[in-house]
Amino acid sequence: MSSAATVHRTAPLATSRRLPEAAAPPSGTGAAGRYRYDTTTGRWWWSPETFAVLGVTPTSAPPTVDQLMRAVHRDDRPRVRRALADLCTSGTPFAVEHRVLHADGRIRTVVLVGEVDPSPGGVPAAVRGLLVDVTEGRPAGPTAPDEQVQALETEVGQLRQAMASRAAIEQAKGVLMLLMGCGDQVAFDLLAHISSHTHRKVRDVAVAITTSASSGLPLPDDVREILRDACPPGAAQV
Repeated sequence: MSSAATVHRTAPLATSRRLPEAAAPPSGTGAAGRYRYDTTTGRWWWSPETFAVLGVTPTSAPPTVDQLMRAVHRDDRPRVRRALADLCTSGTPFAVEHRVLHADGRIRTVVLVGEVDPSPGGVPAAVRGLLVDVTEGRPAGPTAPDEQVQALETEVGQLRQAMASRAAIEQAKGVLMLLMGCGDQVAFDLLAHISSHTHRKVRDVAVAITTSASSGLPLPDDVREILRDACPPGAAQV
């Protein structure tokens, strides 16, 4: 895709109180990293994959927006800055394709996706999202503008689905951690166990658990039976 890719404003993405783990990148793409920016403290957090996608060496100091912009191709920086500024001020989710320049001279094409964690007053409390290397998914030859837009929209749609799925799983893990007094990994292992034995997708199990916890609706019988066996004596039931 050419460097003149446009910023795509998207519908609000699914949010959760906990940052989703690294989602699987869309088919045909490379590494995917996560990031979070706290608008109150001004501090950034990047996953190790984000540093790798940007070609930046991790340090003990927190990352900064200047560090991000130094990695972005000079011609693409205004679009990226504008997208981030709009997200922080108005909460407008975005997906923008741009180039990054690695220290060894390689140019990679990435998609930056952003959304907000709103505070009770409606002001963005934090910005979070994904950075995905899509270089290998670019067509070898020139493509028409409408094909470029369609390809980017497909990638963004896959990213949104991945983020929504991870958000549901993180919420369900939180419920199980509270219910069972277990750690993060044990909670995920239990979700995977339920998925395997009920022949349901992990995300579907997660949605059933969080829906039951928030609304009081009964769990599917097969899910409830496994949870009942797994819960320690005296624990509250979902």
